[in-house]
Amino acid sequence: MADYGTVSVRVFTARAQIPLEGTTVAVTRKRPNGKHELISIQTANENGKIAPVTIPTPPPAGSEAPGSARPFSTCDVWADHPDYELLVVEDVQVFPGVETVQNMELIPLPEHVAPRDAVNEVLVTPQPL
Repeated sequence: MADYGTVSVRVFTARAQIPLEGTTVAVTRKRPNGKHELISIQTANENGKIAPVTIPTPPPAGSEAPGSARPFSTCDVWADHPDYELLVVEDVQVFPGVETVQNMELIPLPEHVAPRDAVNEVLVTPQPL
C-alpha cells in the first residue's frame, strides 16, 4: 500500500503577509532525468491558499534503520503573480501522513524590470534525521 503526504501552500506579500489571490501555484516533482513532472497547478484563493496536494511518499518502515532510504519525498513549489517576483522553492520535504505547509513570500516587482530578471529561488536542504 502506498503512503501519502500533503503539501498546502499559502502565498502572501513580503512582510505585510497580505494574501495574494490569483497567484498561479504549481507543484512539480523532479524525474530522474532532471525534467519536472507537473503534479498540480492551481490559482490561490482570496486567502492566498490552494487546495492541499497529495504526494506519494516512501513507507515510514523503510527508513527506521541507519543508512536506509530517505523517510520523505520531495517536490518543488512555484508561485507566479504578474506584479511579483517568481518564487521557486526546491526540494520541499513531504513525509507520509503529514501535512507540509509551504509559505510563499512574494516580493513586489520594481518598476521597469523584465519579468525573467525577477526570479527568486530557494533550495531546501535535507534535515539530518
